[in-house]
Amino acid sequence: MQSDNPFFRRYTPQRNSPNPWRWLAVLVGVFALGYLVYHIPFVHSRLAWRVDSFRSSIAQYFNPPEEAIFAPAEVATRPTAQPSATAQAVVQVTPTATFEPLPPNVMLEGFTFVTQQGRWNYCGPSTLAMALNFWGWGGDRDDIARVVKPGENNPNLDFIARGFKDKNVMPYEMENYVNEHTQFRSLTRLGGDIELLKRLVANGFPVLIEKGYYEADYRNIVDWLGHYLLVTGYDEAQSAFIVQDSWDRFHPGENVSSPYDEFVEGWRSFNYLFMVIYLPDREAELLALLGPWADVEWANRYALETARAETERLSGIDLYFAWFNMGTSHVGLFEYVDAAHAYDYAFQLYAALDDNAQRRPYRMMWYQTGPYWAYYYSGRYQDVINLANTTISVVELEESFYWRGLARQAIGETGNAVSDLRTAVYLNPNFGPGLNMLQQLGVAP
Repeated sequence: MQSDNPFFRRYTPQRNSPNPWRWLAVLVGVFALGYLVYHIPFVHSRLAWRVDSFRSSIAQYFNPPEEAIFAPAEVATRPTAQPSATAQAVVQVTPTATFEPLPPNVMLEGFTFVTQQGRWNYCGPSTLAMALNFWGWGGDRDDIARVVKPGENNPNLDFIARGFKDKNVMPYEMENYVNEHTQFRSLTRLGGDIELLKRLVANGFPVLIEKGYYEADYRNIVDWLGHYLLVTGYDEAQSAFIVQDSWDRFHPGENVSSPYDEFVEGWRSFNYLFMVIYLPDREAELLALLGPWADVEWANRYALETARAETERLSGIDLYFAWFNMGTSHVGLFEYVDAAHAYDYAFQLYAALDDNAQRRPYRMMWYQTGPYWAYYYSGRYQDVINLANTTISVVELEESFYWRGLARQAIGETGNAVSDLRTAVYLNPNFGPGLNMLQQLGVAP
């Protein structure tokens, strides 16, 4: 009850009505302060990748990456799977050397296990470090990454944060690192098989391979990713390779048993690619062990025929990988039109993978750029642009900007081409193809 006493009324505090403008000013002030604090260099360096990750997660929640589908302009029917006479002649070559029977089990020693934990997308540098230190190399994973994975050209970020956007180190980048920055040598081939890997390991050559695997993402959806492993042994009694797996977050990564059938299933998605690091004075020994794989053309042709055979017996996602591998092998043989037709059909198979058991491997173009080569060198520039647009809508990669830039230059869009090429070398300041192209165009990065 309110008193009638005027003194009481005069000095009783009155409740003020809320002032929305004051709260708006406070809110704006908080955001402004947060913006200023965020851009303090040492704060920005530690938080920028988290902000990027959060933005990416939100974007992918509303626009699932597996729903970004590239449709080639030329909708091809299933291309012929019959090998040519030339191909048949090439793949029937047999090794001239005879090899000693292999021991029932081998386990190489003398390397240091290297994890990728504490870094972003580091299986390439970590696995290559293991392969190199087996031969006595004195560096570490960061020495490799500073060359092959320098990260975006942002001086406000530290070394670790800069590498967040770089999702993959390509095999050719690692091969170039070994050949140009160490005293060792490296070679890469397609179309490897189990017996070849066992022969190499049994003779003292660990083998680096690239494979696909499945793991739950931040949405708790099991998706396909690419990964590197180092093969350091095998056990015939277990029908398994012994591998070093730098991704040891959920299981021991050292001396992991990988059954042959599971190993091949994952290896298939990278066209059975393998890399060997070796001492220069053992090159002749290695080439003899490789047999016909010492010849790059033979290896590519063998990979092509392996993929061709698999298109006749596989289904689902494995059939997609087989047709994609056919395209990749054709690219290795400079048969770009045939490659484009194989990729056309692979992308149609990709679009059909829409159930939970056969989820689309939307990261495929993060790791393999063969379709860009095929479409560009077949004169299908708009397909290059459309494929790059589809990939960039999910993640920004220097390779996608580079190839889109080349295609835009080819159709006369020089300004857009330069912009794409500059973005490519911003994302990776050591990206040689982008730097060379900008130099040819006479413009600065």
